[in-house]
Amino acid sequence: MSSSHAMPLISIDGVTKTYAGITALDDVGLTIGAGEAVCLAGENGSGKSTLIKILAGVERPDRGRIGFAGVEQGPLNPRLSAAAGVMVIFQDFSLFPNLSVAENIAFSASLASHRRLFRRSPVRKLALATLNRVGVDLDPDAPVETLSVAHKQLVAICRALACDARLIIMDEPTTALTEREVRVLLDIIRRLKADGVAVLFVSHKLAEVLEVCEKVVVLRNGRKVIEGPAAEFDAASLTRHMTGRDVAETPPDPVPADAPVLLQVRNLTKAGAFEDVTFGLRAGEVLGISGLLGSGRTSLAKALFGLVLPDGGIMTVGDHSVPLGDPLAAARAGIGYVPEDRLTEGLFLMQSILRNVGVGRLDAHSSAGMLDFAALGRDATDWLRRLSVKAPDSAAPVRSLSGGNQQRVVLARWLARNPRLLVLNGPSVGVDVGSKADIHGIIRDLSRRGLGVIVISDDLPELLATCHRILVMKAGRITGEVAGRETTEADLAHRLAS
Repeated sequence: MSSSHAMPLISIDGVTKTYAGITALDDVGLTIGAGEAVCLAGENGSGKSTLIKILAGVERPDRGRIGFAGVEQGPLNPRLSAAAGVMVIFQDFSLFPNLSVAENIAFSASLASHRRLFRRSPVRKLALATLNRVGVDLDPDAPVETLSVAHKQLVAICRALACDARLIIMDEPTTALTEREVRVLLDIIRRLKADGVAVLFVSHKLAEVLEVCEKVVVLRNGRKVIEGPAAEFDAASLTRHMTGRDVAETPPDPVPADAPVLLQVRNLTKAGAFEDVTFGLRAGEVLGISGLLGSGRTSLAKALFGLVLPDGGIMTVGDHSVPLGDPLAAARAGIGYVPEDRLTEGLFLMQSILRNVGVGRLDAHSSAGMLDFAALGRDATDWLRRLSVKAPDSAAPVRSLSGGNQQRVVLARWLARNPRLLVLNGPSVGVDVGSKADIHGIIRDLSRRGLGVIVISDDLPELLATCHRILVMKAGRITGEVAGRETTEADLAHRLAS
């Protein structure tokens, strides 16, 4: 749809923004044409979010020019940006859970037209027309709180279209989606482009970005380091531009032939979640478990750490049976668990980085009911250093860290306890490519040290980069097993989908 000779829909020139003396954006410029999909790539802290906020009118640049359809804009605010057709779909979607699909889709359009009265018929008509425009079959009367993450995202896209969006900015749109849901989203993006709607796509998942975008713009430390046609990039070169270094993903070292069995799971069953799950894990082995949404993989991950109580089955670590449904017993047996949602399940967000690590070692640094804070601090600081947690001050709240550094803090807490095996549920969800490669490196290092690691993920490149074996789950059952070194991403995707 876009043409290099046509008037750009969006033009940004020389945009600079500083916060308290720290430069977030430095002389950044780019253009987006109608019907063009542009990937805005960069690690956390590269300036992507600041640029999105400036386009949305939430932040104002210190200097620089922004044009919409050839018209230079004065100071923007959210209302002016929305009126120009710039819509942002943030990761939380900003929907009203208690309202219906139709009401959510029509809400912003109703506000923009200054309607004071709610009339069900035109709201449903607008919603159905917009759903039909993207080829989505959703019940317009369903409460949004009952929808899956993927369907909520589609509602957010339709809400933007109902407001005559000309540019839709998608911030990490595939983070919580399964492989199949990602395919649906990419098809919808293609339909939007064919309809003349431009898309600015921010994602850590590089393969998806390159598949759907015509152009790539890479930011690093607030500066644009490269811009060019998507066809001229691959995942490796994009990663190199984003990080400033080569990030090699090498498969893990083979497991020694005489490695003892560390974990044995037999006939683990939980009605409605998983059934008759049996597998073993050897010392130094990285075992992947993958499946589509509803396969039971998350419930199984939680059951291995005692957060879900199975109806039956046996679990042993070494020679000792582990009581089911008891996280404290699992931790005593040497099992650690890094949850998929680190913000609500893995971190004390208001507490310091140091305390988030040290809380796992209180027993090792207490005597007669008194804590040795100095020893606890030294221990936690050592683990922060060993996992290269980038933090200006370890006394700062852990919520101040990037996603990748937060994930390392959760890992540091468990590694400080000297576990025998770790269950990692989505170990790199929501982290940038540099941190993702570093976390994969940590997993390989743990394997070399003889720990057993279970990686629960639907990120196929992640599984192939870290795992010796991969178990495939469907409808709560283990239906297949592949060797990490002997399979391809296409083969694994086929096994998951078929």
